[in-house]
Amino acid sequence: MTAKPMKKIACVEIDKHADELNKLSQAIWEKPELNFKEVNAHNVLTDFLEKHGFEVERKYKLNTAFRAVFGKDGTGPHVAILCEYDALPEIGHACGHNLIAELGVAAGLGVKAALQATGAGGKLTVLGTPAEEGGGGKLDLINAKVFDDVDIAMMAHPSPCVTAFPTCLAIVACNIKFHGKASHAAGFPWKGVNALDAAVLCYQNISCLRQQMKPDWRVHGIINNGGAKPNIIPELTELEYYLRAPTDAELNVLKEKVSKCIEAAATATGCTAECDFDRAYTNVVTNKTLANAFVANAESLGVEFTPQEQLAGLAMGSTDMGNVTYVVPGIHPMYYVGVKDCLNHTREFTTVAGSPEAQPYTLDMGKALAMTAIDVYTSPDMLSEITEEFKKFSKN
Repeated sequence: MTAKPMKKIACVEIDKHADELNKLSQAIWEKPELNFKEVNAHNVLTDFLEKHGFEVERKYKLNTAFRAVFGKDGTGPHVAILCEYDALPEIGHACGHNLIAELGVAAGLGVKAALQATGAGGKLTVLGTPAEEGGGGKLDLINAKVFDDVDIAMMAHPSPCVTAFPTCLAIVACNIKFHGKASHAAGFPWKGVNALDAAVLCYQNISCLRQQMKPDWRVHGIINNGGAKPNIIPELTELEYYLRAPTDAELNVLKEKVSKCIEAAATATGCTAECDFDRAYTNVVTNKTLANAFVANAESLGVEFTPQEQLAGLAMGSTDMGNVTYVVPGIHPMYYVGVKDCLNHTREFTTVAGSPEAQPYTLDMGKALAMTAIDVYTSPDMLSEITEEFKKFSKN
């Protein structure tokens, strides 16, 4: 069967379950859970997918990951649609991961209905990937070889704009400790070595560095521990920074510059420094063939994309989906959720992520992903083009 009737089946199926999908999203939004602790979300999603005929593996490789499969190996392309569902500390679902989970499940329902109704070959996996917000759940799944038999991977993310070609930066977390020596701050300050001075100098050194940073580099951080009491010279201080750049190579240059800022602060104050660069997320590499198909499908649903000139210089943060796009062809489109000038990681975005306004946009993204998967299932030439593009990227 050709793609067109299959796409219609998929969209009808998603619309049929719109109320259920909204309830699924609300169940996750109402109980925000931090990375690797998404027990409720894991249970809600796996129960729903099993109820709707998927073969579900709970606690798949990780305690809050899952895999829901329809179709068999060797019958056609293997498409993975990824769900995220972790929240942020204090401000809940301010990045809309409840919506990502909803649209991923919606796309899965649509594709499954189309494959069932037509008898078309292919394997579909709805993959639950925990801990995007700093935990790097997808890195663990990559290391567990979850993507080794996957042909393409897709997801979509709510944002203030609509694009199939987002700029998502490579990122690494940097945990810094300065060790000094405690002493009475009033009686014997000369006996102490002030770790807070080192932390403040480090913060200022990095701030001064920003003038010489490229426009698309980002460094931002906080002081987690500034000491115990004002009358004790601080013997231990701790900072946490995120470093971001468009590519891994540029990120390595930025890491070296920041490392020198840390070393200089330690030298100036007589402290010793520990610097731990955590596991890194790579930049997202968008497969153009796959993204162009997604754009055509989304536009057929009436989705309007943000003009390219408005996206110039706009970075959309970072994601461990970037690491996935280095091992398998993928896309990570961004979509508008119905409220203008509402930015991710704000309390306002938390409200929008749980609002009725976000629903039609989220369902459209689920439909567009389902339709794009159907293009892959029904067009061997398209899959070959996607694979060839990915091979050329991998050689560079």
